[in-house]
Amino acid sequence: MSKVSDNTLQTLPRHVAVVMDGNGRWANKRHLPRAAGHKAGVNATRKIVENCAKNRIAALTIFAFSSENWNRPKSEVSSLMSLFVSTLTGEVKKLHKKNVRVRFIGERLRFSEKLQKSIAECEALTEDNTGLKLNIAANYGGRWDIVNACRSLISSMQDSATDTDAASLDVQSIDEQLFGSFLSLSDTPEPDLLIRTGGEQRISNFLIWQLAYAELYFVDTLWPDFSDQDFSDALDWFAGRQRRFGKTGQQIQQEQATAAIE
Repeated sequence: MSKVSDNTLQTLPRHVAVVMDGNGRWANKRHLPRAAGHKAGVNATRKIVENCAKNRIAALTIFAFSSENWNRPKSEVSSLMSLFVSTLTGEVKKLHKKNVRVRFIGERLRFSEKLQKSIAECEALTEDNTGLKLNIAANYGGRWDIVNACRSLISSMQDSATDTDAASLDVQSIDEQLFGSFLSLSDTPEPDLLIRTGGEQRISNFLIWQLAYAELYFVDTLWPDFSDQDFSDALDWFAGRQRRFGKTGQQIQQEQATAAIE
């Protein structure tokens, strides 16, 4: 793993989110089937998990398969599903040994029973681990997440209400914090840094609520080629960002100066 600068160590993100883009193009450049690109991408995923764990980053969320990816050629989707099963089977014990907790977010009922079983076993084996939280977004979409949260919130209100008037009163208590508690990753700090490889500059329906104040880092490198140094470069870039959250730059500087004195 490439060493990050001392300045970066002091300002590491708590939560990194990654759109792992470019597997197919990586394979096409080498005149290989797209499935070969996805297999090569597993190595890059393994590296970033190891990097996050070594840097004591609290959480890593990777976009493995979006709800829109079902529209890809059936052969590619089939290869991806097989790769999910084989990768989980091959990696879960290693992740468990490294104290990584694995969790999946997204609608998993569309997956085969075999894959659903592998997901459940992976989560069960690592659920008590206290190290890096590795969240894998599979058959996930940010809009699905928000709609699902709405359904859960309404259902919760209906269960707690005894009559129509009470349900109406409960509506007034809904705020961002309450709504956010029904979203995926509600128990995890929101992402500080989003990394997207492959040259595209959009979030593609990924964590669209949670990424509201994330720093967005786009790089042309295709995902299978994303190296330890590339990750260190992203962390260095993040360390140089001034995160304002609606405040002015002068306010942030004053707060930092005060904190330094204290």
